[in-house]
Amino acid sequence: MPTHAARSAATAPVLGPRALNRALLGRQLLLRRAELSAEEAVEHLAGVHAQVPKVPYYALWARLAGFRPETLSELLAGRRTVRISLQRSTLHLVTARDCLAFRPVLQEMQDRRYRGTFGKRMAGVDLTRLAEAARALVEERPLTFAELGTALAELWPEREPLALSMAARTALPLVQVPPRGLWGRGGLARHTTVRQWLGEEPGEPTAQGVEALVLRCLTAFGPASVRDVQVWSGLTRLREVVDGLRPRLRTFRDEHGVELFDVPDGALPDPATPAPVRYLPEYDNLFLSHHDRTRVIADGHRKRIWQGNQAFSPVLVDGFIRAVWRIDRDGGTAALVVEPFEPLSRAEREAIGAEGSRLLDFAAPDASHDVRLAPH
Repeated sequence: MPTHAARSAATAPVLGPRALNRALLGRQLLLRRAELSAEEAVEHLAGVHAQVPKVPYYALWARLAGFRPETLSELLAGRRTVRISLQRSTLHLVTARDCLAFRPVLQEMQDRRYRGTFGKRMAGVDLTRLAEAARALVEERPLTFAELGTALAELWPEREPLALSMAARTALPLVQVPPRGLWGRGGLARHTTVRQWLGEEPGEPTAQGVEALVLRCLTAFGPASVRDVQVWSGLTRLREVVDGLRPRLRTFRDEHGVELFDVPDGALPDPATPAPVRYLPEYDNLFLSHHDRTRVIADGHRKRIWQGNQAFSPVLVDGFIRAVWRIDRDGGTAALVVEPFEPLSRAEREAIGAEGSRLLDFAAPDASHDVRLAPH
């Protein structure tokens, strides 16, 4: 006989692509700019992708009313937010509180990905001893991974410096310290431990911590399937965790019958809710956090925003990614170039131009501006 969970899944309400799109946009603060502080928004979003230093600034500008980049720089310099390898083993900007909560839960994923890349090259190395040596080095002064690998190679001369520094990054929770990541500033990517930077060590991973991470994902990206949560986090084998949470969750299905889970109070805007044009940065978590990304981009367009290791900055039009953008600078002129994937209506082109002018006011306030919409 079918299990209770199977019967519930079969009778769960169906959410089509537009319903899922509007739910995602609402939770990602992209239906209207939110009246939140930068710190509140970073926590609400369960972190912001930060592999490229400017990405969090553009991501928050698209989501917050009156966002000033200096406020985020102040949070980084004041250690209220940090940049650290978390979901999918990629650099994320998170609040200090989420750094301490997320990092232990994601340790297993960090270990797994490291073994897959460097495991054979590091066979026989005492990783506990390596972590202790690396901790002493980066707590003495923040180091780049190249500097750390070179220093560790003095103790393990037969090993590759890169493999050694990546082992340290995996074994230790390392934050990337300012001035790297500050608006309008440059700097090498130097690292120290969470303990040294925040004055507190992340705890041990717990089952409750995994459940809390799943709920944070559903709050910011739901309704979502088990596979979606795994894509967002980089964790595996989450089916049992989600099933354990099932009594606390709502369930839906997508149009293909895939079971979707959601927090009880997750907003589900009307699918007809207007969605404004929004310019997003490359690597924005909006389009990286689901296995099925048709809720935000058509399958036929996915290659337009990601080619090899190169990501392009997308434009949301009516809630879906339908163009990419870049800013070309020539002397004192900043030209915003928008390349649509398909024909756009006159109203859509006008909205792209108006929001593009606001983007240039933010990104290039001292330059003359030009918005160019390339032909389809």
